[in-house]
Amino acid sequence: MPPLDADERAVLEGWLDFHRATLARKCEGLDDTQAATATVPPSELTLTGLVQHMTEVERTWFRRILDAEELATTHTEQARTDGTDGGFELAEHTTLHDALHTWHTEVEHARRGCREHSLTDTGDLGGQDVNLRWIYVHMIEEYARHNGHADLLRERLDSTTGI
Repeated sequence: MPPLDADERAVLEGWLDFHRATLARKCEGLDDTQAATATVPPSELTLTGLVQHMTEVERTWFRRILDAEELATTHTEQARTDGTDGGFELAEHTTLHDALHTWHTEVEHARRGCREHSLTDTGDLGGQDVNLRWIYVHMIEEYARHNGHADLLRERLDSTTGI
C-alpha cells in the first residue's frame, strides 16, 4: 500500500512500486507455457510479453530519456519504429523467469538512478524537456493500464482474480 500521508516523492514512488509489485504478483505460480499463452483472442498479448514490455518502458523512461543513456533493447532484436517501447514479442526459448529477472534488474537500476535526481530534473523527449515528476506519473499510468491487461490474462489462464 502506498503511503497515505507523505511528501510528493514518497507518494509517487509508493504508487509506482505498488504497481510494479502488482505485475509481479500476476505472474506468481505460473510456468513458462502459461505465461507465454495468449488467452484473450484476437490479442497475442501474454504475461511474459507484458513483463518484457515493462522492462523496455522502465529502460526507456529512466535510462534513455532521463539519464540520456544509449542502450540496446533488452528483448527485441531491433528498436521499434512505431513509437512504442516494444518487448511484447516472445523470442524462441523465452522464459518467464528470465523475463522477470531482467525486469527486476531494470527496476532496481531505475530506483538507484532516481535517487540521484530531484523531481524537477529533466531528460530529453524528442527535443522537449520532461521532468522526473511527469515520468513517475506516466509510469504509474503505464503500469496501471497493463496491470488491467494482466488481470484479464491471468483470469483466463486459471480463473485467478484479485491478486
